[in-house]
Amino acid sequence: MISQQTIQQILSRVDVVEVVGSFVKLKKRGVNYIGLCPFHNEKSPSFSVSPTKEIYKCFGCGKSGNSISFLMEAEKYSYVEALRWLANKYNVEIEETEVSPELKAQYQVADSLYIINQFAQQYFAEKLFDSEEGQDIAMSYLKERGFREEIIRKFQIGYCLQERDAFAKAAIAGQYNQEYLQKSGLIVVRDERPYDNYRGRIIFPIHNQSGKVLGFGARVIGKAERAPKYINTPENEIYHKSKILYGSYFARQAIDKNDECLLVEGYTDVVSLHQAGIENVVASGGTSLTPDQLRLVKKYTKNLTIIYDGDSAGVKAALRGLDLALEEGLNVKLVLIPDNEDPDSYVNKIGAAKFQDFVKANKKDFILFQVEILMKDAGDDTNKKAALVNQIAETIAKLNKAEDFTKQQDYIRRCSSLLRIDETGLNTLVNKFIRDKVMKQESKLPVDDGQYYEDQPPPFIPEDEAGSLFNKDEMSERGMVRCLLEFGLKPWDENRRVADFIFEESVDQNMIDNKELVRVMDTYKVWYDEGIEPGPKNFLYHEDQQLSAMVVTVMDFAYELSPNWSEHFDGKLPSREDLYREEVISTVNYLKLRKIRRMVEENQRDLERPHTPEEQLVLIQTHMHLKQMEREILKQGGTVIMK
Repeated sequence: MISQQTIQQILSRVDVVEVVGSFVKLKKRGVNYIGLCPFHNEKSPSFSVSPTKEIYKCFGCGKSGNSISFLMEAEKYSYVEALRWLANKYNVEIEETEVSPELKAQYQVADSLYIINQFAQQYFAEKLFDSEEGQDIAMSYLKERGFREEIIRKFQIGYCLQERDAFAKAAIAGQYNQEYLQKSGLIVVRDERPYDNYRGRIIFPIHNQSGKVLGFGARVIGKAERAPKYINTPENEIYHKSKILYGSYFARQAIDKNDECLLVEGYTDVVSLHQAGIENVVASGGTSLTPDQLRLVKKYTKNLTIIYDGDSAGVKAALRGLDLALEEGLNVKLVLIPDNEDPDSYVNKIGAAKFQDFVKANKKDFILFQVEILMKDAGDDTNKKAALVNQIAETIAKLNKAEDFTKQQDYIRRCSSLLRIDETGLNTLVNKFIRDKVMKQESKLPVDDGQYYEDQPPPFIPEDEAGSLFNKDEMSERGMVRCLLEFGLKPWDENRRVADFIFEESVDQNMIDNKELVRVMDTYKVWYDEGIEPGPKNFLYHEDQQLSAMVVTVMDFAYELSPNWSEHFDGKLPSREDLYREEVISTVNYLKLRKIRRMVEENQRDLERPHTPEEQLVLIQTHMHLKQMEREILKQGGTVIMK
């Protein structure tokens, strides 16, 4: 874990304009900066960055946050990965909290492997571009395949010389550890002598989400005879094939923008499509899809389109693992390339525009395609038909989330029609598979202790998820929390600060309907009582992303005075900083009035019921008392508008 001291050093140096400006071209406008939003396609800028509040906000798609959440959204980093990125940018040395010797050793091995891979990538690229053998053999082969130099450099493709130990000699001369070189798969040791594992091959570096090289795919030049076509890095501390999608580092932003991930089999398919301008594409490396790979896709989009060869092997490869994709909630489509072509050769044959048109026109729904293929295979065989119905029912049963109910029913209707079976019977069979799965899962569950696991916090569902505007009450609640965050440490009177006044006057949490705002206030109060002087920054960069996201919305861009106003008006124009007492009183009084109004309404409803004369008198007196309280609050500073 990164120590709190390191986190504070990082946050003290963070400049949101500088961080966002690394990804978005920003232009100064007034006190803020504007640019084209990186999260959706737009032609006129609606993306604004506030250096004073240290947040960004897109008024087009609604996304907002701070430097860390920007990196998490744009680069799909975890919180810790975003901190490490910032530490590297601002030259902050990361101090780790105390970890076990075993874990520390694991970290050291992982760091060593990353360093070795970086050296290897640079070495192989140099041999491709700067050696005679690299130019004559490898580069000529790549150009013959249609790859241009800029795309080769982008993907950091290299070449390993045919000499038996050229790389091994260079690495050992550079004092890289031979044990780790073996672990990385770059060398093999025979008769106590190191040899290059990838000699005479094109080298494709495989990157993680932050651009570090995890491992390599080494492709034989030309057709493979006795040697395997590809040699891949063996499993080690940083390379886990089941968790990797080749090209995801280069495709992540395009997938996010297009809201679709194209999945192909091979490295060259990815490189060719990128060269053609189709950048939302990754490769599975020819293996069946795994849950980790599917979750990686889901970080960017819910729409997965698989593009495979149209031969029988390609069809089988396309169908493997796709039930898992349905369980992950992905919308899966299939496209099969015709004429014994693959995506690499087909895009070079027909061009980028026609390839994209072909993909759009030939997307097949996974479940319906599965029915079509299995029906052809079953023919008139009764046993195969029975197995087919069971397989399709089990596949449809994977769509068992509440939001998938309509989709599931539509599949049952369409599949029963294609299979020419009773719709009710297929529905019953699907429900049986769902029940069996639920019972199986329940039998494995531990006794519920009513607590969430640390890595699975309760989900925060924004109250405005449906897109409705905040009502006046919600705006007032947010206004009070904003006052606490911005003015809480300012003086209220001789003995108190604004925070003291707010907590004394509005400590009743029932006055606030939005419980996420209550959580912000509770967190503030804990820090305040402990002697910490909290401000917006403590929340904006809080490890709890739900808390941080709520504060970002609270600190949303209000109207700000242009500095040019001073040219047109004499004297100083009062700012929110000057009028903070009035703003605090207004928001607190609004909440008090709202509570009184609710009590009046409740009392009024009670008056409408039958009562004894004594009870009726008490209710009338209560009503008069509440109205008197309302009048007294309205007399206090400023006008309060009630809805």
